[in-house]
Amino acid sequence: MLLKQYYLGCLAHASYLIADEKSGIAAIVDPQRDIDQYLADAKEEGLQIRYAILTHFHADFLAGHLELRDRVGATIGLGAKAEAEYDFQPLQDGEIIEMGAVRLEIRATPGHTPEAISIVVYDTEQDATLPHAVLTGDTLFIGDVGRPDLMASVGVTAEELGGMLYESLHQKLLPLPDKTLVYPAHGAGSLCGKNLSTDTVSTMGEQRHYNYALQPMSKSDFVNLVTANQPETPEYFAYDAIRNRQERPTLNTILEQELTPLTLAEVQHLHNSGAQILDVRDVADVAGAHLAGSLAISLSGAYATWAGNLLDHDTPIVIVSEPGREYEAAMRLGRIGYDNVAGYLNGGMQALETRPDLVERTERITAPTLAEQLGGPEPPLVLDVRTEQEWQTAHITGSLNIPLQHLRERLDDVPRDRQIVVHCGSGYRSAIAVSIFQQHGITAPVDMIGGMGAWEASQMGNSVQKAAL
Repeated sequence: MLLKQYYLGCLAHASYLIADEKSGIAAIVDPQRDIDQYLADAKEEGLQIRYAILTHFHADFLAGHLELRDRVGATIGLGAKAEAEYDFQPLQDGEIIEMGAVRLEIRATPGHTPEAISIVVYDTEQDATLPHAVLTGDTLFIGDVGRPDLMASVGVTAEELGGMLYESLHQKLLPLPDKTLVYPAHGAGSLCGKNLSTDTVSTMGEQRHYNYALQPMSKSDFVNLVTANQPETPEYFAYDAIRNRQERPTLNTILEQELTPLTLAEVQHLHNSGAQILDVRDVADVAGAHLAGSLAISLSGAYATWAGNLLDHDTPIVIVSEPGREYEAAMRLGRIGYDNVAGYLNGGMQALETRPDLVERTERITAPTLAEQLGGPEPPLVLDVRTEQEWQTAHITGSLNIPLQHLRERLDDVPRDRQIVVHCGSGYRSAIAVSIFQQHGITAPVDMIGGMGAWEASQMGNSVQKAAL
């Protein structure tokens, strides 16, 4: 048996190739939309990908099931309760998929979503009765369980799903032997849970012992626990959950249309017509010079997540990047279903060499210099764009907290009677925040280099207000 995990760090997403090497039959579980790595590995190992299985309709990325269907003829497998526009094999609770000596047992595990399934994997050559692993999708994570509140917009309450999740865990997963490997669909950084571990594999025994949500408790206590204090849902989650149900163009088809070089004049015309200008270069490069009116979301961080939070999925997007990185920028947008790229600025910022009137810059400040200014006669206002939870944990005394995802709607809450210095945890989100101010024609704040990490390192905690322990 071959069982390989593919981990996509920027989306904290894990997908899997499961195969019987003798028969050459393979399945891909929860594939990402760019599928070339699966095809390359299948070719190298002499495998035929017969199945593309989704454990549920993912909300945080667009899955690659249609791409696998169209490229290699894979049969799409979904939980029996799923409803989709395309043809699929409904996988019933208890159903067995035989792939040579590899056996996949489907277990219906609703809770994160109504149609969710988990897949118990047997290597019958090693042991036909004891499971080798279980692929748990978003039902069970390492250190957490799937959040049950993402379906409220379609008429299923978090409390209803929380009850289903309790039954799924206790009836379908907790009975598995301690040695069963646990392979989830997400790790730390995903917003599909609130306490995910940085580990990407565990065992049922470890989870039974350490996972807070698997400790003995009543169903009502469990529901109260897993519905409380969940992270805010990104704007694009509902959109992706719907798109994963729909027939749609595949990623390669979309990218062929999107990777169109545009002149500066064409970019200006599109911008004047309402297009979104997305600058994906590194934070320091954007600060040095950028096209006026652009939104700065660097490829070097949680690019897709913030693009999904801050960009509209129907309005055309024009990419400004370092030459040669246009494909990556468009493809990573495609991973979350943003197929509305109109093209990219040909030549990148070099196209503006003769148009300095279209260039904006960002003033930056170091943490020690900010500390000096805060002790001076006219201290600046410090705007912290981290989450409220981050701010509550530790913040610069006197700072104003407006989480980045709410900045546009709360720009009027920012005083304009003094200089503003904006910061986040590392400098990634603050660069986005500064570009939002500039988009709205507001005198841009100064961006603190390195964020809270740099502040704490330079001040040794002297001017950091921490939550009481």
